[in-house]
This record gives sequence, C-alpha cells and structure tokens, in this order.
Amino acid sequence: MNFATPASPRLRLLAMLVSTAVLGGCASFSSDGGFATVDKTAKDRLGKDVQWARSDADQDGTSKRVGELLAKPLTVDDAVQVALLNNRGLQATFQELGITEAEVVQAGRVPNPGFSFGRSSRGDEREIERGIHFNLARLIAMPFIGQMEARRFEQTKGMVAMSVLSLAADTRKAYYNALAAEETVRYMRQVKQTADASAELARRMEQVGNFNKLQRAREQVFYADASLNLARAEQAQRSTRERLTRLLGAWGTQTSFTLPERLPDLPKDAMELPDIERVALAQRLDVQGARLAAEQTARNLGLTRTTRFINVLELGVLRNSSNEEPTQRGWEVGFELPLFDWGGARVARAEAVYMQTVHRAAETAINARSEVREAYTGYRSAYDIARHQRDEVVPLNQRIAEENVLRYNGMLIGVFELLADARSQIASVNGSIQALRDFWIAQADLDMALIGKPSLAAAAGPAMAAEAVGAGH
Repeated sequence: MNFATPASPRLRLLAMLVSTAVLGGCASFSSDGGFATVDKTAKDRLGKDVQWARSDADQDGTSKRVGELLAKPLTVDDAVQVALLNNRGLQATFQELGITEAEVVQAGRVPNPGFSFGRSSRGDEREIERGIHFNLARLIAMPFIGQMEARRFEQTKGMVAMSVLSLAADTRKAYYNALAAEETVRYMRQVKQTADASAELARRMEQVGNFNKLQRAREQVFYADASLNLARAEQAQRSTRERLTRLLGAWGTQTSFTLPERLPDLPKDAMELPDIERVALAQRLDVQGARLAAEQTARNLGLTRTTRFINVLELGVLRNSSNEEPTQRGWEVGFELPLFDWGGARVARAEAVYMQTVHRAAETAINARSEVREAYTGYRSAYDIARHQRDEVVPLNQRIAEENVLRYNGMLIGVFELLADARSQIASVNGSIQALRDFWIAQADLDMALIGKPSLAAAAGPAMAAEAVGAGH
C-alpha cells in the first residue's frame, strides 16, 4: 500500500522510530565479557581462581602458576586449582560468554536500511525510482529482543559457572580415585613380597620332604592371587591417574606430577545437615536456571502476542523522478493481511512451551530434593563405613596379628600358620582404603548435589522468542 505525505512529517516519523529503537535497544560490550560472575562463583563456592586466557600473556601467566603447583606433591585443593586454570575444555566453555555477548550486542544494533534503485523508460520518458526501506517490525521489537538476549546472557553466565563447579567436583573425585589406587598398589606390592617368600619357603620344604604337594599348592595359590591382584591394582592406578591427568589438562612434562602417599584422614565428625532440602533449593544453580527459564518464556509469550499481526512490516521512503513529470516523493508501509493465518497457532505453541518450562522447573525442584537426600545419605553411610573400618575391623585384625606373633615367638604356631592369619589382614586393609576413598568421593558428590547440575530447561525460551520475530528479519 502506498500513501503520500509531506517530506517534513515523513522525516520526523522516521527520526522518531530510529531514535526510539536506538535508545531502547542499544547494547555494547562489557569490560569483562561477563566473566566477573564466573570468577565470583569460583571464589565464593570453591575459594579458587579462574582465568580466561584471552591473550598470550594470560596463557603464559597461567602456565607459570600451573608449573609451580605441579612441582610439589599435589593436594586435592591444588589439583582443583590446576584443573580450573589448565583445562582446555573449560577454556572453550568460557568462549560461550564471548559468543553470547556478541549476540546480545548484535540484537541491540539498529538493522541496516535497504536501498532500492530503478530506471524505466516509456517512449521518450525515462523514470528513475529510488527508495530506502526500514524493517519496522524489527525496530518495534528491538527493546523486547534486547531484554530477551540480556536474560539469555545471564543464563549463559550461570551455565559457565556450573561448568566450573562441575569440573572442580570431577577433579576431586578423580584425585581421590587416583590416590587410593596408588596406595593400594603400594600395599599389594608388600603382599606380593610376602607371597614370594611364602611360595619359596614352601618349595624348599617340599624338596626336603617336610611339605606335601597339597600344602605347597595352597601356598602357590596365595602367590598366584597376590600376583594377579597386583596386576589389577597397577592397571587401576594407570587408569585413574590418566583420568586425573585429562581433567588437569596436563601434557608433556606436566604429566609427571606426584601425589601424596596416602589418603587424607577421616574427619572427626560427619556434617549434620537437617535442612539440606531448603539449602539445596535456595542455592542450586539448576533450580535457579529453571525458574529463570519459566519467567523468560512467560515474557516471550507476551512478545509473541504483540507481534502476531506485524509479522512482516516494513517502512519505506520513496523518491521517484521523471524527465517529463515533477519528482514524486512519499512513503509506503507494507504489512501482512491476517486473512488466513491470524497467528493463533504460534500463540498456542508459545503457551505450550511456557507450560512445558513450568513443568520442567517443578521437576527440577523435585529432583533436587531427592538428589540431595540421596547424596547426604550416601555421605553418612560412607562415613559410618569408613569409621567402622578404621575403629573396628582394622584394629581387630591388627590385634590378631600381634597375638599370632607372640604365639609364633613361643613356638606355638609355625611360620605358615602365621602367614595364613596375615592373609586375612589383606582384605581388611584393602577395605579400609576403599572405604576411605568412597567417603571422600561421597563428600564431593554431596557438594555437587548442593550446587546442582546443568539443566536444559532454559533452551526453549530464547528459541521460541527468536521464532516469534524471525519472520521480520
């Protein structure tokens, strides 16, 4: 449709629309790229530093600090710090901040106008047509789109922060697994040495006629089992260490890091968390993200209703000149007539997406309650088992071993009876190592359960809103 209007009101109308869009939707890059939120999360929840290496100088500084941490026996806190600084996958995740912020800024930029030029002739008459066109739907929707993209940027910050916390929890678990595996290998080597001595003694006693074949075979079984268990322990050691190496992002000479000789001691008391569900709902990032997704989708639903009839709307400024007629000036507006599609299907879809996010938010909260209960009961059970191993099982076996040594010194039992009783200690010592490892892993799982896990509930919000105004691009 074409409407003629004087030039001055036309320009005033155009200036008003452009200035409104600029004031309402203009965005610029932040000084930190949104990284301050991630850094604060790491400091508040982990007491650790994170570094977004965006230059060679940043990378050099990070490498220097990582080298200093890896030069000494690695504690669990140092391992977490190395992973947060050196893991390349985490650095790749940090780039999501830059990608999303660029999209936020782009959404706040006024769309480029279009220019058209035409030349036609009819006999001796030549007509030149020039026009400038603006995407009016895009201009009107800019403030809404800017708000939507800003909320999406906040979601991205939360997801990146969650990646930091997840990496820290995974590193802690990998560290305790690797440390327990090394401790088990050292113990199994001692067992193997004992089995070697026992098998050699049995072989010599059989040669002099003091042992029959059955007695020697029993000692040989002990030696074979000890050799097999050592091989399995060494394989577990290599596997768990490589898992930790990958999380640390270590390569080259960095892979020669050393670990302490034993697992940390069991705490004196277990944590008491009577209000763990309330704490989880208040601080879990996935619950907060699901709630934000529902709120964002509700706002996007309003945007869909607003733009349902201006799905394709453009403003154009015309200037046609002819060599035989006065110059023609004016403006035109083109829009879609809602004769067949009144936008009801898109609104119904938006409402369905909103209800979907509401139900997902409720599911996230329900699951969060269950997950923290499960994690806490696992933590308490692991603590009780480790304490029982430490205070009951291992001391009892140690007492039996001491009594058997006294009986052996008094010539009441022989060397093989002494070795047979010593074998029963193997299971108790291994059980103690595994129980202590399981406790520290359970604590890492509990810490992560109180933080939450990444949620996909937020994905529908931005996609729906983008589709609502996509036809106006």
